[in-house]
Amino acid sequence: MTILDLLFIRWNVSPYLLHIGHFVLRWYGILFITGFILGYWMFTKIYKAEALPLKLLDPMLYMLLICALVGARLGHIIFYEPHYYFVEHPEEILKVWHGGLASHGGAIAILFGVWWYVHKYGKQYHFDFLWVMDRLAIAVPFAGMFIRLGNLMNSEIYGVTTSLPWGFIFERNGELLPKHPTQLYEALSYCLIGVIMVLIYCYAHKKVHRGFLFGLFLTLLFAARFFIEFVKEPQEAFENNMSLDMGQWLSIPFILVGLFFLVRSFYVKLPTRIYPVETPSVKS
Repeated sequence: MTILDLLFIRWNVSPYLLHIGHFVLRWYGILFITGFILGYWMFTKIYKAEALPLKLLDPMLYMLLICALVGARLGHIIFYEPHYYFVEHPEEILKVWHGGLASHGGAIAILFGVWWYVHKYGKQYHFDFLWVMDRLAIAVPFAGMFIRLGNLMNSEIYGVTTSLPWGFIFERNGELLPKHPTQLYEALSYCLIGVIMVLIYCYAHKKVHRGFLFGLFLTLLFAARFFIEFVKEPQEAFENNMSLDMGQWLSIPFILVGLFFLVRSFYVKLPTRIYPVETPSVKS
């Protein structure tokens, strides 16, 4: 046994916090909900700071939960295993607890959900699509961090074999060699991006314009995802024959959209924050 063997992390953590009879409480579910709770708290601070009624937060929370779950599930089915779900096992489509969520699908669904939210409330309370997306750019990275920590607790979505001393040996999956802990790579990247978003919103919001945070978020997050995919094991067999894996191909459009909104923010100079001319007399 070498010194490197001693440094490798043998990961054999149970994915269950509680498992009593038919009652199962998974770490993934707890961390998933924790991300939404943190995001909700952050939005209460933002809405108070910008004179918006807190009653608008509940429909946003429900919208994000539904879109994230449904979109991520459909994203996995459509992008990774359409034949398995639509032809071979359609009864598995609704069984989310068996695994199979794609963050790109969740991101796409959230865009449609935000469009609905703005259509319903935006005109009355003086905000638009980009205003909401700028604020989601602050909270979503932290939610993504918790989701990736949930993946770590599930011993899933990890990387290829590595000789680096922080490699994880995922013993629950029968792995004998250390692998890149890509869940941690992504979690740390998302946390750093979230901190950058918070700092810009709090201390530099007068120096940037609407859409900048959204554009920077898309560019940084999906660029991080793109590069981390190089050391991640393929999720499906068909990816072995691809120059880039599915996660990378799906990240490219998001990066391009992010760059578009970054550049646009310098030409369409709308203020990042809103200060309604007439604040509706609605109690929080």
